[in-house]
Amino acid sequence: MTLSNKQLKIYHWLVSFILTLLLVAHTAGQLTMPTLQRIENILYDLRLRTTMPNTLDERIVILDIDEKSLAQEGHWPWRRDKLADLVDILFDYYGIKLIGFDVVFSEKNENDSLQTLEKLAENQLKNDPNFLSVIEKIRPSLLYDDRFSQSLQHRPVVLGYFFSHHNEKNNEIGQLPLPFSDTHNDFTHLLFEAKSYIANLPTLQTAALTGGYLNNANVDEDGVYRRLPIITNYNHQLYSTLALSLFSQLLNLPPIEFVTSNDYGENRLEAVKLAGFTIPVDDSGNLLVPFRGNQGSFNYISVTDVLNGAVDVAKLKDKIVIIGTSAAGLLDLRSTPVQNIYAGVEVHANILSGLLDQSIKSRPTYIIAVEMLELVLLFILSMVLFSRVSIAASALIFASFCGLMIALNVYLWSVKNVDTHLATPLILFSLLYGGQMFFGFFFENRKKKQLGMIFGQYIPKELVEEMSNSDEEFTLKGENREMTVFFSDVRGFTTISESLQAAELCDLINAILTPVTRIIHENNGTIDKYIGDAIMAFWGAPMHTNKHAYLAVKAGLTVIKEFDSINAHFKLKNWPEVDLGVGLNTGEMVVGNMGSEFRIAYTVMGDTVNLGSRLEGLTKQYGVKMIVSESTRAAAPEFVYRELDWVRVKGKNKPIKIYEPICEQADIEELEQKILNHTSHAIDAYRQQKWDEAHALFSDLHDAKPHDLLYRIYLERIAYFTENPPTSNWDGTFTHTSK
Repeated sequence: MTLSNKQLKIYHWLVSFILTLLLVAHTAGQLTMPTLQRIENILYDLRLRTTMPNTLDERIVILDIDEKSLAQEGHWPWRRDKLADLVDILFDYYGIKLIGFDVVFSEKNENDSLQTLEKLAENQLKNDPNFLSVIEKIRPSLLYDDRFSQSLQHRPVVLGYFFSHHNEKNNEIGQLPLPFSDTHNDFTHLLFEAKSYIANLPTLQTAALTGGYLNNANVDEDGVYRRLPIITNYNHQLYSTLALSLFSQLLNLPPIEFVTSNDYGENRLEAVKLAGFTIPVDDSGNLLVPFRGNQGSFNYISVTDVLNGAVDVAKLKDKIVIIGTSAAGLLDLRSTPVQNIYAGVEVHANILSGLLDQSIKSRPTYIIAVEMLELVLLFILSMVLFSRVSIAASALIFASFCGLMIALNVYLWSVKNVDTHLATPLILFSLLYGGQMFFGFFFENRKKKQLGMIFGQYIPKELVEEMSNSDEEFTLKGENREMTVFFSDVRGFTTISESLQAAELCDLINAILTPVTRIIHENNGTIDKYIGDAIMAFWGAPMHTNKHAYLAVKAGLTVIKEFDSINAHFKLKNWPEVDLGVGLNTGEMVVGNMGSEFRIAYTVMGDTVNLGSRLEGLTKQYGVKMIVSESTRAAAPEFVYRELDWVRVKGKNKPIKIYEPICEQADIEELEQKILNHTSHAIDAYRQQKWDEAHALFSDLHDAKPHDLLYRIYLERIAYFTENPPTSNWDGTFTHTSK
């Protein structure tokens, strides 16, 4: 079964609508499309790498437990007294501002030497007072956890710990810090919820000011760190990530304010506020990591160099220090958008740097609705616009809108710090454009072929092209339609034909009909038929147009002007000069394929058509080259007309006014306009039977234009009616009895 163009269009719309609906559902989070998400991530990473500042932030220093430190100080974990010395050196000698540990101290640091001495004191040397006295003196220095705890006290230190978001029962190791906030807020059910934790020894966590969790509960499916939740819900309390805890410490632990919005019928988190600083997050508490550049965007200093005093004091003075590791063996390397192997400690440094600079990108909840609306608008634009323009224009529109979407996306990211999806609208727009091009090419070729077969012999190829780009349905079936019909005839052709040989006569008629046909085609007219030297044409079919009368009058005036060139050409060939008469009428007529089972033609019929033919015949009677009916004049007011008469033509009882088109309104000369006004006054006087006044007016006109037959006609009528007054019911109408 062959589908019609209309059915195929419906299928095209349906497929495009379903495709748009799927991508809208994906954007709304109701449908997961992994491939699309991967492309979105790729574009996100590309945009991030292209726009990141690639500068060094000297406010933050990463104290690195690197391969060099492990070689010098021994395998990790180190004794806690060494870490206590490190903290003392950093604060007392280097004068740092704040320490954050990207390390967890969840197990006690056992001291074998102290255990051995205590066994001797309990057994062999329990009665040796000197030995027991020495043990009591050196015991504090051998309690490494206590030594480390003492170094943390009364100092701005933030310890790290881990949350587990899996179902792990009774797996709570160490002690959590004080919570960031309680969860009396009604947005917390959307946050990540921890199930268990691995934290620091109580003695250490109590000594430190606070803590921050280190792990990311929201690593993307490709294993890349692009975002992480900066707050997490655990046992109805909110806890913060290491970077946020450090930031809060820098601000002296200010009160916390949560910014929420009521979307989709529930409160959702939009941002966290601290001391006037706004931290944009999504409703799950996720923050987009503001990477400054590749690894090395912060100064790295080896821990062993600090322990041995080999670092210039100026490099650490008043700095924020984060202690972590870049050593591969300690398994704190991550995959990020900017680098496949990236130290996890620098992720925390990037977040803290972004918090200090207020350069965090946001993805507010409302942006989802905006993106969904964008997809719907792209669907409407594609389906409505692409089908109405050429292939070249479609390509230009497609490229322009893609460029506009990319530019707007980069602008929102770089200037407004707003993250919006780019892959989804680009892919949808590309698919809709590709579908439109495929179906459009199929439709266009099929439609052109059909229209060319049906109408190609009647109308110019340019009009076939326009018809193929139109949504209008074209048919050969008969229908009533308001149109304008055109008749032209070469005057005296019979006499001319008698003076020429057959071959010359063919050349002559072709030389006349070719330019006239070209002009009709240029004005979107449809050739009905050639009748010897005569042409019948019409406007308004097969393609609808409200300007059919305007185009027909314009074509008629152009044809008349063209005869000057035709006669100049004929003169060179010693052919007789020719003249043309044109008749136009506008009104409702029947158009369609008409004829017999042996032969049919696409033509027009009706009284309107017949009247058009009669008007062409009247051009000889009035000595003018073109006559139009009053309906044509009303439908084409863009032209200046000269009223000719009020007549009854053969076969018609109802009188009509007939006019001669002069030119377009903008082209009328002042003198010509005065003559037209004078003519109108003269005809009015004639119809009112003011014979003397009418005679005087027409005499003036005849003197001005002695060769104008119209004025002689009226002078003859006035002379007759002066001697033979008309009947009392005379209305000024003249009845023509010939065609």
